[in-house]
Amino acid sequence: MLITSYNPNSTGDTMVLIMNPDVGEQSVTIHDKVARIFAADTNQTLGYNFLAVSEILPEIVHENGQIHLTEEQVAHLNQYLGDHDFPADVRYDNQPKFVVGYVKSVADHPKANHLQITQTDIGTGKDVQIVSGSPNMREDIKVVVALSGAMMPDGQIIWPGKLRGVESDGMICSGRELGLKNAPQVPGVLILPDDYQVGDAFDFDKAQHLFD
Repeated sequence: MLITSYNPNSTGDTMVLIMNPDVGEQSVTIHDKVARIFAADTNQTLGYNFLAVSEILPEIVHENGQIHLTEEQVAHLNQYLGDHDFPADVRYDNQPKFVVGYVKSVADHPKANHLQITQTDIGTGKDVQIVSGSPNMREDIKVVVALSGAMMPDGQIIWPGKLRGVESDGMICSGRELGLKNAPQVPGVLILPDDYQVGDAFDFDKAQHLFD
């Protein structure tokens, strides 16, 4: 997975790349205007901070917020990393992180009255289990699923985890959480119309008119 952000107003000319979830023991190597963050025990790269990214990708100065790097840009970053004694291990990722899902089943959480365990079809042939606290959750609805590795509009990153001891892989989103225009500012999953197809990437532009 690859999550990239660039916020020049708050962090200057630094581009942040997140490649893996945080771990308990981390180490950092900094040189040649790059910081590599990695797991202390396995040496797995968790991410990079490019501290003067406009010198590598000049076009980046026109961006603000989350960035979807092209395959060519990833190759350019890897070339720079390899030339400066870093692992050239950034992997291009063009898989959609927000997809249309279909809630097949809903069960009560054994340890929390306000939580439910859903089995949701996202079009891959394998259902995902997601714990949800939405008051309007039910079976037989189409929803927006933020997969692991998704960055929400507020900057939150979705990782696999547990909620009150139950595995949960992703998040079923509300219109408010997706930042949709005129979305109700109350809890509750966004229920999509039937013309949305399970497994498709969620079309944020089209969805801006759901609450017209």
